[in-house]
Amino acid sequence: MSQSTSFLSRLEHWTFRNRVLILVVFGLLTAFMGWQGAKLRVVAGFEKTLPLEHPYMQTFTKHMKEFGGANRVLVALSVKEGDIYTPEFMTRLKQVTDEVFFVPGVDRASVTSIFTPNVRFIEIVEDGFAGGNVIPAEFQPNEQWLPIVRENVLKSGQVGRLVAEDFTAALVSVQLVEKDPRTGEKLDYTAVAQQLEAIRTKFEDDKVQVHIIGFAKAMGDIADGAKSVVMFFAIAFVITAVLVYGYGKSWMMTFAMLGISLCTVVWQFGLLVLLGYGIDPLSILVPFLVFAIAISHGVQNVGTITQEMGKGADAFTAARISFERLLVPGASALVTDALAFVTIAIIQIQMIQELAVSASVGMLIIIITHLWVLPVVLSFLPLGDKYRSRVSGQVDRFDRVWGWFAVFARPKGAIVMVLIGLGVFCIALWEQRHMTVGDTEAGVPELWPDSRYNQDAQLIVDRFAIGVDIIQVIVETRADGCIDYNIIKQVDDFTWAISNVDGVQSTMSMATAMKTVNTGWNEGNLNWRVLPRNSQVLVRTVSPIETSTGLLNSNCSVMPVMIFTKDHKAETIQRIVDAVEQYKKDNPSDTVSFNLATGNVGVMAATNQAVMTAEKPMLLLVYATVVLFCVITFRSIVGSLATVLPLIVVSILCNAMMTWLGIGLKISTLPAAALGVGIGVDYGLYIFNRLQSYLKHGLNFAEAYYRTLQETGSSVLFTGLTLAVATATWIFSDLKFQADMGVLLTFIFLANMIGAVVLLPAVAALLYRMFPKLYEAEVRRASKRTFAVH
Repeated sequence: MSQSTSFLSRLEHWTFRNRVLILVVFGLLTAFMGWQGAKLRVVAGFEKTLPLEHPYMQTFTKHMKEFGGANRVLVALSVKEGDIYTPEFMTRLKQVTDEVFFVPGVDRASVTSIFTPNVRFIEIVEDGFAGGNVIPAEFQPNEQWLPIVRENVLKSGQVGRLVAEDFTAALVSVQLVEKDPRTGEKLDYTAVAQQLEAIRTKFEDDKVQVHIIGFAKAMGDIADGAKSVVMFFAIAFVITAVLVYGYGKSWMMTFAMLGISLCTVVWQFGLLVLLGYGIDPLSILVPFLVFAIAISHGVQNVGTITQEMGKGADAFTAARISFERLLVPGASALVTDALAFVTIAIIQIQMIQELAVSASVGMLIIIITHLWVLPVVLSFLPLGDKYRSRVSGQVDRFDRVWGWFAVFARPKGAIVMVLIGLGVFCIALWEQRHMTVGDTEAGVPELWPDSRYNQDAQLIVDRFAIGVDIIQVIVETRADGCIDYNIIKQVDDFTWAISNVDGVQSTMSMATAMKTVNTGWNEGNLNWRVLPRNSQVLVRTVSPIETSTGLLNSNCSVMPVMIFTKDHKAETIQRIVDAVEQYKKDNPSDTVSFNLATGNVGVMAATNQAVMTAEKPMLLLVYATVVLFCVITFRSIVGSLATVLPLIVVSILCNAMMTWLGIGLKISTLPAAALGVGIGVDYGLYIFNRLQSYLKHGLNFAEAYYRTLQETGSSVLFTGLTLAVATATWIFSDLKFQADMGVLLTFIFLANMIGAVVLLPAVAALLYRMFPKLYEAEVRRASKRTFAVH
């Protein structure tokens, strides 16, 4: 008997001698974790979504205070009939501007609407330039003032920016900060979203509509939609309960297994609080994924106990057999799962790293709850002769099915299945070339296209020239660079070049503003819409442009070029970023530096690149981890390859599915890749572990696999089908990203189940056939270390 077998035997004897003590301690710890878990809060954070190590984000953080970040909120008021130049609309716009000013987390200096003093107009008069606030302090919402405001808006150049091009809507724009300026505490985005929604409710009626977009509002809407996760969790619970009962034929066993699975989630919540984490709206599905994997391991226990009792064992003996049989492969699978999720953390985005920790903690908890505590709980169940007679006929009920599957463990069947797997792999590999990293839709892809948020975003895009998406290229030069013709001409040339890129809605820069001012100095003659070459004349064109416009800093050494994009689809972002990089390459300069990027599209560009860069190393690390633990568990090269290759096929297939369904790879969908490996390796480890235990007794490969399926096949098939049915209900979710994940996970559960049952034995059979000496060596090795077949 090997040391590992001896240790397992001692652990099994100690565990079942101290069953009551274990359950009491577990109960107390679960109560404590529940008390801690009750403190868990949904916590969204803008900075958590930033890849701060990315060069773009270093530019972003360097200039964020001067030129604002990407955490912007737009509140638009639109009229259903007429235009905005009515006393009622102006009164309401002023009230909304004031209300938004006092929303928690608003950088009050950034509040911008035609009512704020930082929005001014300039005009040419006989004596030179004159100007003032678009809406003067003495303004009254009456027929006398409205024509004046209309003229001031036209003079200010705010048409298309703060006022719709057709004069049917007006904007209030604000920047949010990560810490509430009043309290100094981290900003509660859920509270901000609720307050913004309260503004909508207060000021919207049958004449005026209120449209609100921005990260805070999107997170609020996602958090509201995520409440449906609880409902779908309940539906999944009921479906699982019914199916587990049909499998195990015992309500007591069913609710014991489901109860321990719920305890797993309670422990996860409690440990997250103890570690100082909250739960992000975009990772709200992680607890369900943990629950799903817990169910997977719980079903293995139920299946083993049912089989052993069908053979004549009592509940206590069957529970001990289940403990000893499943602990090693189950623990290996769960440690592998945990490390697979940890590998996601190589992407330097805080939200993804928190998700990795959350999922990994959940995997490790399952080792305690389902591989150690659950067999102890099941050993107490009063399952006597009546139950034993009920399940005795189930031991061989699927023998005919297993005989069909065992064909793939024979050379001819194995060759056919491997060729099919290879064909599927090649097709999926070809299709996944077109997988998008980033958003594939114009709005917020986590919400349905007809959601209120996406409808609001579409209206603002349609009526305002600036759009809702902006990427800023920060132009850095020497002090007073804007009065040096050679420097400002480079800015102008760059602005012109980028404005002609497909996907750019409009651009704005210091150079374009200076040309407008120069036209004004020359009686509005469009022939003078050029940059003066004389530095003294340039001084005159710069003087009316204030730093509050966001076009320059105090000494004109930094001048952002604002690029308003038509949408934030990944292809649009990549096209613009490529154009900027190509322009820099084609037009090198010693005096001017064009630095990407700030603005919400700049953040998306950096995030997409971070995910794209880390995806392949992450998957390689995941598979290396799986191979390592398979080798440790099986001491078998063939077993490791046979377990991993089906996982690779399913991963590539998952990418192809995302391409076909138009789902982009981003931080909200990234867990699907790691989960696919996690579920698949569970199946593979359980199957090959039992397969080894039969091979050591001298059975040929096909017969050993047939006997393995008799023991574990029904558990694997049942688990895959149960989880697939439960997650398929997500298709009806209020959140599009939950519906997308439901489709992906349903596919992953079924594909991994099929891969483990038909492709794993086919790969192993062919490899053993090709290398008979390796087969003999591994069987001898297995004889020394695998556990007895009960």
